[in-house]
Amino acid sequence: MAKTELLVQRIRQIIASDGYVHNDRLPPEREMCSMLGVTRNQLRSALTKLESRGLIWRHVGRGTFVGERPVLNLEDVTYLRDQVTPPQVATVRLAIEPELARLAALHSAHADREELRTCAERCREVPDWRSYEAWDNKFHFAVARSAKNKLFLYYFETLNVVRRSMVWSQPRTTPKPAKNYSSFLEHDLIVQAIEKNDGDGAAQLMREHLHSVYGRILPSLGKTAAPRTD
Repeated sequence: MAKTELLVQRIRQIIASDGYVHNDRLPPEREMCSMLGVTRNQLRSALTKLESRGLIWRHVGRGTFVGERPVLNLEDVTYLRDQVTPPQVATVRLAIEPELARLAALHSAHADREELRTCAERCREVPDWRSYEAWDNKFHFAVARSAKNKLFLYYFETLNVVRRSMVWSQPRTTPKPAKNYSSFLEHDLIVQAIEKNDGDGAAQLMREHLHSVYGRILPSLGKTAAPRTD
């Protein structure tokens, strides 16, 4: 295997093992060169190959990001971030993500469901909260992608970039999630519903999961969670 291709594989391993998800920014080139023990030219050759395969995208002056180049206008995202509030973000998530879970139950492929299961498992294995947040974000993105609806995915990506650019007040009293952290089981139940092609169940479970999450951050939203009807 050529040196450039070996370097491509090493970068892909770093992206996977460190929990990078779609649109996450990779370390600066100088830092990556030091990390990988390569020259700037060698690194750029590998990044060019990764970009041609849709695995990363680069923006001059901003950096290198994971995944395909988004359709999003980053200036619009910055504008939205400055105009909306955390409760508004949570309200839109509650409107969009349950429907994405329902569609994922109807349209996801075997590989999509394997990725969902992997993300849910990796959430349990994390060493710290930052890693958990990365894998949790990857889980929700995998649900959105599994819905197989490009327009819905565009709206989800816009929402997700705005959400991740905001500062959320969520105090952490432990170095990582406890073994009985409620989101672990909630993720599992969502995956199980998707695997059973239970669209309505997946939507309801996603809604309950989001209410649980925001019940810790925005209690006024958490209290409005609808009970199960089945």
